[in-house]
Amino acid sequence: MAVKKYNDSVFINCPFDNKYLDLFHAKVFCIFDCGFIARCALEDEDGGEVRIEKISKIISQCKFGIHDISRTELCTKTKLPRFNMPLELGMFLGAKKYGNADQKKKVCMITDKKPWRYQVFLSDIAGQDIRIHNGCPEESIKVVTTWLRNSNPRRKISGGAEIVRRYKEFSSALPGLCKEAKIKKTEMTFNDYSQFVVAWLEQDRATAA
Repeated sequence: MAVKKYNDSVFINCPFDNKYLDLFHAKVFCIFDCGFIARCALEDEDGGEVRIEKISKIISQCKFGIHDISRTELCTKTKLPRFNMPLELGMFLGAKKYGNADQKKKVCMITDKKPWRYQVFLSDIAGQDIRIHNGCPEESIKVVTTWLRNSNPRRKISGGAEIVRRYKEFSSALPGLCKEAKIKKTEMTFNDYSQFVVAWLEQDRATAA
């Protein structure tokens, strides 16, 4: 994988369950396709490190952050919501507000599946520009692409429709990549997926050159 650099690193704060997996994978692919490094709490499985400390460390190493606050449903077992995403968003905003010179350069994007919902359950972020993905991986790619292009006008980044096209091609190739690596798709880790994405993009660009 690429060397982790602050100005190239994008922290992904989102659900990691199977219901969100397609959206998560789409975001990861898009970030790498745009020339950045996707990072999240799943990248390190060190059981000796306290989870909140691990997340804090990753946030400190990322200039960019994508925070999806769409998961507001109650757990079917506990009848309680999960607050991990708003917590990590708060940590990121706190680092930007109170951190050192590098931390103050942080750029944040908040996403949800429908407009204006956040005004009910997270009203303190009123005034933030919330981007809407409608629960659709392709829409999520377009939103992330536009945000990264606007945040980095000097970088050459493809349009959302082109990255969606490449994502669909990669998704079709993924089962074969898993088979070649002797990894079942259900066993695939975040690092496995990231490596598949990076290798596929390198091959695709070499072929197109």
